[in-house]
Amino acid sequence: MTRALVALVGVAFVMAAQPAAAGQKPSGELTVFAASSLTESFGAIAKQFERRYPDVTVKFDFDSSSNLAAQIDQGAPADVFASADETNLRKAIDSGDVTTPPIVFAENRLEIVVEKGNPKKVKDLADLGKSGLVVVLCADDVPCGKYTAEAFTKAGTTVNPASKEENAKATVSKVSLGEADAGVVYVTDVKAAKGAVSGVKIPDSVNVIATYPVGVVKDSQNATAAKAWVQFLRSKPAQKTLRNFGFLPP
Repeated sequence: MTRALVALVGVAFVMAAQPAAAGQKPSGELTVFAASSLTESFGAIAKQFERRYPDVTVKFDFDSSSNLAAQIDQGAPADVFASADETNLRKAIDSGDVTTPPIVFAENRLEIVVEKGNPKKVKDLADLGKSGLVVVLCADDVPCGKYTAEAFTKAGTTVNPASKEENAKATVSKVSLGEADAGVVYVTDVKAAKGAVSGVKIPDSVNVIATYPVGVVKDSQNATAAKAWVQFLRSKPAQKTLRNFGFLPP
C-alpha cells in the first residue's frame, strides 16, 4: 500500500467509527460501483444494509475496477466506488472523483481456476506455461490481470494465454463453459462458482494479496447513504459476510 494511501486510510478508520451524518437517516436509492469479484458478497451485504436502513434501496454496477474508474471520470452516476486495487481508487481520488478518504475493507488472494475436477491435472503456475493447455487470463489493465502478472514474475513463469478477459468473472466463465482449461482469478471467484469449476491453490511465496478500498463519489446524489454504506463495510456483520465469501480481513 502506498504511503499516501496509508495515511488516508488511517484517517478513514477514525471516520468509520463516527455516524454517517449526524441527525440524518439514510434513505433513497444508492448506486454502488464495485469490482466484479464483489458481486456475490456485496449482494448479501446489501440485504443486511437494507435491513438496517429500510428506506434505502441499493443498486449495483459490477465491472473491472479500471472500467468503473473510467466511467465515473466520464460522469456516470455513482455514489460509491469499491475497487479491487489501490491504483484505480487512487486515480479517482487524484482526478477529484472520489473526495472522502478511502477505507480498506477487505483483501483477497489469487487462485488458479480449472475445469471441474481438474482433468488436465494442473498443479501450479508453472503448469500454465505448458503447451497444449488453453489458458485465459484477465486483461492487463484490470486488477486481476496486474496481480496475475506479478505472480507469474514471482514464480518465474511465462504464460501465453488464448485470450484476455475484461474481468475475473468473465475469466471464470470461459473455464466453466469448457472454452478454456485454466485461468487465474481470485479465491473468492472460484468459491462463488459453487462447484462449476475447481481451484488450485497458489503458494504464499508467489501469491499476491489484493487490497480492496472504497470511497464516496464526489458527485454522489445520496452522500448520506453512501457514507453509511462505506462505514457499514467495516461493521461486524459485513466483515463476517466477506469472510464467508472467502475474503481476508483488511
